[in-house]
Amino acid sequence: MDLVLDAADRHLLTPYVYPAGWPEGEPCRQLLSLFVITNLGALALYLLFGTLSYYFIFDHRLKAHPQFLENQVRREIVYALRSLPWISVPTVALFFAEVRGYSKLYDNIEDSPYGWTGVFLSMLSFLFFTDMGIYWIHRALHHKLLYK
Repeated sequence: MDLVLDAADRHLLTPYVYPAGWPEGEPCRQLLSLFVITNLGALALYLLFGTLSYYFIFDHRLKAHPQFLENQVRREIVYALRSLPWISVPTVALFFAEVRGYSKLYDNIEDSPYGWTGVFLSMLSFLFFTDMGIYWIHRALHHKLLYK
């Protein structure tokens, strides 16, 4: 992420998001830059894949269902767009830790002591961990104290 941050700082964010006088290594500048980059990226991904999904996957016959609300698609888009900044906060925190050097991410596979095997196992364990986390959070949200 540090490579993306450097490129965005040089070509996009200065002086539009913050004054050019802020030092590049200043934490507030980095957090603000990461927040803007993350939200712009999330917005682009959401709009791209949401549009493709709406036109090529979504069954438009569902709009005729009696429980389909008026302007439901528009309302869901607005709700998702309002949620993006809040959802991005944990991601920005992880990106910030990586930029500040508190991670085991490498720019080159050769820099990693574990090589390709370690990269592959890291990806598998990350996917397993996040999938299990989403499952248990979803299951907890259906508990009778939270969901009636």
